[in-house]
Amino acid sequence: MEFGSIEREIHIDATPDVVYEVVSAPEHLREWWPDEAEFAPVPGATGAITFGDRSAPDAKVVPLTVVEADPPRRFSFRWTHDPDEAAAPANSLLVVFDLVPSGAGTLLRFTETGFREQGWAAAVLEEQYREHVDGWNFFLPRLVAYAARPVPAP
Repeated sequence: MEFGSIEREIHIDATPDVVYEVVSAPEHLREWWPDEAEFAPVPGATGAITFGDRSAPDAKVVPLTVVEADPPRRFSFRWTHDPDEAAAPANSLLVVFDLVPSGAGTLLRFTETGFREQGWAAAVLEEQYREHVDGWNFFLPRLVAYAARPVPAP
């Protein structure tokens, strides 16, 4: 059966320290991924990311729990589709950003797993998986561009 994990390897023209901040700090996440992000980037911290205007009825608020925060090597979190539940292994997907120095830049190894473990019907599993693939195909290039941008001098 397919639909088990999403995996990408991407080179970013920025140091692992910079890329780590871009994938772990809410103020940077908002620049390339969700419209809002509220959480502390420390293991065990809970929070949420929001797609759309939080006050609008169609806003999507997604709870998350930080799993690992190991600067500048790894940042991971779990997120769940149920806005009324805290993200935990039994009800969530695991997103991992592994950062490996590569020349003057960083090799980002991205994975998202846990789709089959959700207990979704086959059609729902395929739909959710494909939605996430499409989402990451859109957002990861934005991450690359944002992380590689020149930082203005003070």
